[in-house]
Amino acid sequence: MRVPLGWVREYVEIGLPVRELARKLTFAGLEVEAVDYLGLPEPAGDERPECKVTGVAWEPSLVVVGELVEVEPHPDADRLVVARVNDGEGVRTSVSGAPNLAPLAGTGPLAEPLKVAVARPGARLVDPGQRGRRLKRLEPATIRGVESRLMICSEKELGLSEAHEGVLVLDADAPPAGTPLAEAFGDVVLDIAITPNIVRNASILGVAREIAALTGATLEPPSTAVEAGGPPVAEKVTIEIRQPELNPRFTATLLEGAAIGPSPFWLRHRLLLAGMRPISNVVDVTNYVMLELGQPLHAFDYDALARRAGGTPKIITRLPEAGERLTTLDGEERRLDEFTVLVADTAGALSIGGIMGGADSEVSDATVNVLLEAAAWNFLNIRRTVLSQQLDSEAGYRFSRGVHPAMAPRANLRAIELMRRLAGGEVAAGMVDVAPLPPPEVVVTLPQAEITRALGVEIPRDEVVGILEALEFGVETEGEGEGAVLTVTVPDHRLDVGQGAVGVADLVEEIARVWGYERIPETQIHDAMPPQHDNRALELEERCRDLLAAMGLQEVVSYRLTTPEREAAALRPGAEPDPRPYVELQNPISSERRVMRHALLPSVLEVAAANARHRDSLALFEIGPVYLPRAGEPLPEEPGRLALVLAGALSDGGWDDGGDGARPADLYDLKGVLEALAADLHLPPLEFERGRHEAFHPGRAAAVRLADEPLGELGELHPQVRDGYGLPFERVVAAELDLERLLAAAPERFAVQPVSAFPPVVEDLAFVVGEAIAAADVERSIADAAGGLLRDVSLFDLYRGDQLGDGLKSLAFRLTYQAEDRTLTDGEVAELRREIVAAVAAATGGRLRE
Repeated sequence: MRVPLGWVREYVEIGLPVRELARKLTFAGLEVEAVDYLGLPEPAGDERPECKVTGVAWEPSLVVVGELVEVEPHPDADRLVVARVNDGEGVRTSVSGAPNLAPLAGTGPLAEPLKVAVARPGARLVDPGQRGRRLKRLEPATIRGVESRLMICSEKELGLSEAHEGVLVLDADAPPAGTPLAEAFGDVVLDIAITPNIVRNASILGVAREIAALTGATLEPPSTAVEAGGPPVAEKVTIEIRQPELNPRFTATLLEGAAIGPSPFWLRHRLLLAGMRPISNVVDVTNYVMLELGQPLHAFDYDALARRAGGTPKIITRLPEAGERLTTLDGEERRLDEFTVLVADTAGALSIGGIMGGADSEVSDATVNVLLEAAAWNFLNIRRTVLSQQLDSEAGYRFSRGVHPAMAPRANLRAIELMRRLAGGEVAAGMVDVAPLPPPEVVVTLPQAEITRALGVEIPRDEVVGILEALEFGVETEGEGEGAVLTVTVPDHRLDVGQGAVGVADLVEEIARVWGYERIPETQIHDAMPPQHDNRALELEERCRDLLAAMGLQEVVSYRLTTPEREAAALRPGAEPDPRPYVELQNPISSERRVMRHALLPSVLEVAAANARHRDSLALFEIGPVYLPRAGEPLPEEPGRLALVLAGALSDGGWDDGGDGARPADLYDLKGVLEALAADLHLPPLEFERGRHEAFHPGRAAAVRLADEPLGELGELHPQVRDGYGLPFERVVAAELDLERLLAAAPERFAVQPVSAFPPVVEDLAFVVGEAIAAADVERSIADAAGGLLRDVSLFDLYRGDQLGDGLKSLAFRLTYQAEDRTLTDGEVAELRREIVAAVAAATGGRLRE
């Protein structure tokens, strides 16, 4: 939220430098993310705040208030005019193409000079032809034969907004010509991060209240007095609330005889500094008071309501009828949900309550009579409607976070009086105020001893009372010292303070942040540390992360929310969603995040797709749960899973990688990662067999088993799946494994085999087996026959050919034998070979290839 300090100073005196003020606000929870100096020079040296600093300085001697005295057509250009401007040092010429000066050309000297902002040669202004605030230096120029000594500035050239179609016109009561513009309109704007826990400060008055509490200054809130002389407003409009739980309060006032036009410069200036676009005096007042007090308002064209009603309007707040639609101010025709609360009349819907008005009754240039609404709405219902309609607005932002019903009449009275002053007319007497569901008063009993206990420091009672009263809490005290008890009445603008024990904690937090967190001393806890217990599952999970990271993979954390259709895309584009039930969210944050995932791999593939736009290779893994509903159980099962994705060249093909150039990752890279992980966890060897997962390319997939138990699948993504995710790689290999089953097999203790001092014996054996025989079956037979003397076995060759015959293949294995206590003899190796050949023949029917 952008907070102009000049506006804040209307309600509280600021006696601190900007740096100190920004620091105090940040420490108190209102994080100042940036400071913007509009028209003022940035502070130098140690005065700079500890945050981002931006600004556009209006040099006092070069950017000043000017008086436009005459406008003439340019003698040699149809779209240009020659303006004569008094800049305090004399009348000078300025050639301009501003469309709002063209109507004045050729009318002779102006009866009343217009106040404008002018820049003299040498001034640095924002370049209107560039995005952002890139500055350019103004130089004297001759334009089509006419000398231009000054520039009449637009809002963009001064850094106020992006508007540069016309020049900025100041109010008639602006300072005289020659006055530095910085003195009159320069300001400092704080950009404050309004987090959900401090949304009460989403207003100028809220920030002023915080500054008063932090500095000890006196807060002077804006007046709500109204000069009303018209007939009673109750004779002009009636209100009916049909769902008080959704609309606990609705107020209305009426201004008759208003003249719609531009707002004065001071109001437009403040709106621009706060980041809002001025529209007209009536609409600007609603935005001004919303920013000032935090209560959104809406203005209706009263005559349009009267025409719709055929007489005295009746405002009704209700739920929509079946099939009802509404065109909102943004021009969109909206289908209304059954829970969307509406502001309507007897002719139909007028606006979406608390979010956006409708087009049929909006204030226009022809409006004469204005009905002003300020209401309170159920914040949960507003939040739900905002998400459903995908309709963001300043009003929806505030109402979706909670605005107390007591704010409605204050804001309404404040705004209707401002409208009267700026638009003229007469305010109808009184205010229609319907409040069928008044909120209860919140009173919290706060023991002084609880403050000391919670904060670990004793804050004097008088300071506690002073802090709370500065924040507008009502406080009554009983007792003395640590036995004192404070009875605290919560002000109506503090919806965030609860009842009972919750309220006590809320008040202690308020006291601590205003008193100063930095003043709370460090203390050691008095209780003994609880006994520490191992968490084997967590330790093994962390061990997996460490091992995979050491192998060069990068951990990702993906969304656990998805849709059944997105998960199905991981199997094959257009595939049917998983028929098993999902854990569904009743109020999802997005239509794309409405169920809890069944599988981990689709989430990692989404992350891979997002990263593939910036990376030439990917090596990703995620460890996380999936969510499987259990029949008759309120909570789902949450088994842990491990997903991996490799793509692109994982090495540069250097001398240490074979020297054959960069090689894209393939199935064997992924298989090696899994085998290395199993070895480091001291698991039994993983077993791989032909896989048939739909997401993987046929013939390039494998099922993984561990001790005869299924562990998961790995393979190369099917091209349709790869293209469906937009992965720009020739091949992508991936896997998803049951992490819990993997870790459950990890032994708590394991034998460490010493390094043998005796040399190994290495030999190659090739077996001719049937085409249907898996290499894993042959390898298992070799291992069983060789026993403890076999240190390693690996497949290094596969051969098919006419020499073997149809239906046969040759599998060549490299075997390593080694004993711990001796050098193996030729006879021992020969005996091992005979046993291995016999075992393979018995198990697979294979024979040794000569």
